[in-house]
Amino acid sequence: MFDRPQADAAGQPDRLTLRILATTDLHMHVLGYDYFANRPAPHLGLSRTAALISRARDAVPNCLLFDNGDFLQGSPMGDYLAEASEAGNRRIHPAIAAMNALDYDAATFGNHDFSYGLGFLRRTVEAAGFHYVASNLSVSKPLPSVPELILRRRFRDHCGQPQDLRIGVLGFLPPQTVEWEPGLKADARIEDILTAARAGISRLRAAGSDLIVALSHSGIGALEPAPMMENASTALAALPGIDVVIAGHTHRVFPAPDHPAGPGIDTARGTLAGKPAVMAGFWGSHLGIIDLDLQREAGGWRIAAATSRAEPVSGTEDHRAVATPALAAHRETLRHFRRRVGRTERPLSSYFTLIGNDPGLRLVAMAQRWHVRHALRGTRWQGLPILSAVAPFRAGGRGGPQH
Repeated sequence: MFDRPQADAAGQPDRLTLRILATTDLHMHVLGYDYFANRPAPHLGLSRTAALISRARDAVPNCLLFDNGDFLQGSPMGDYLAEASEAGNRRIHPAIAAMNALDYDAATFGNHDFSYGLGFLRRTVEAAGFHYVASNLSVSKPLPSVPELILRRRFRDHCGQPQDLRIGVLGFLPPQTVEWEPGLKADARIEDILTAARAGISRLRAAGSDLIVALSHSGIGALEPAPMMENASTALAALPGIDVVIAGHTHRVFPAPDHPAGPGIDTARGTLAGKPAVMAGFWGSHLGIIDLDLQREAGGWRIAAATSRAEPVSGTEDHRAVATPALAAHRETLRHFRRRVGRTERPLSSYFTLIGNDPGLRLVAMAQRWHVRHALRGTRWQGLPILSAVAPFRAGGRGGPQH
C-alpha cells in the first residue's frame, strides 16, 4: 500500500523520489468521533489519518506533509472551543497541537477557518510550528501567514547522496469567502485565485524554486479560466509554473472512479491539466499521496513521472501523539453537549428532511424564535415579526450518511 515507488530501484544519482502527503477539510475532526451520533467513528479523524501518514513516511523518507484548509470549524468540539476561547480559555488549540505533533511542513486556510472571526483564527495559528500560506488573502491586521513560501529541504537521491531542493508553496481560498462570512468584508480582501497565482509563480521562480506546489482550497471545476472562480483547481493546474495541485473544499475524493470527468480532469491518472493532483475527502477520511519521480537536468529538477492516489482510513487505532492533546477538549465537549435541555416523547430524525416536514427542524426553529422574542423584549423591535431559518446538519443523499 505504501511501498516505495518502482522508480526508486533505478539507482541513478540524478533521480530522486519525493512523496507529497496532504489532508484537507478536517473540520475539527481531530479524533475519530461522531458527536451527533454520540459514538466513535472508525473511518474518520486526524488521529486515524496519522497512522497512514506514519506508514507513508516510513516507506519514502523524502516526504512533505501539507494541510489544505478548513481545519478549524465543523464539529461540536470546534464550536465548544470557540465559545471557551471567548470566555477566556486561551490554551493551545487541539487541532494545532495535533498538526504540530505530526510535523506538518505548511498549510493554507479554507473559507470555514474564518467562521469564528479573524481574532480567534489569529490566536489559534500563532501556535503553529509550520507556516500558513495565503497567496490571495490580505487583511487589515495581518495574520501569521505568508503570501508564498520556499521550503528548503535536503533529500536523498537514488544513490543515497544528499540533494538540496527548494519547494515553492502557494495557498488559495475561494474569493467568495468574504460573501459567505460577512464579518470579513471590512477587514479582508480575497483576490481572484488565478490572478494571485500568476504573481506568486513569478516570484517563486525568480527566487529559484525547483518545484511549485499549489495548496488550493478550491474544488475541481472547469479547465477554462473565468474571473473569481470558486472551484478553480483545474484552471490553476493549467497555469505554466504550477507543478502539483492539492485540491479541496468540495469534500470529494480524487482520483476516484466516481469523480466526474471533464476537460483537463483525468480521474484514472490523477491529473488536472496534466499535472499530478489529489483531493483527500473530508474529516480525515483519506490521506492524499502524490509520488514524484524527479530528474535533475541542466535547467534544474523536473517531474519525470508521477502517481496520485487518495488512501482511505481503515484502522480504528488512534495515534497517541495526535489524540492526547485533544482528549481534555473531547471530554469537555461531551459534557457540554450531553446536558439535558428538554424532553421529547417521540424520536426526532432528519431522514426525510429534504422532501417533507421535519419535526426536529421545527423544534429548532421554535427554539430560535423563542430566544429572539425574549431577547427583543423592551426594545423598539419587540413587535416585529420573527423569521427563524433552519437547515439540517445531515440529510444523507448522494453525499452519504455523513452528509
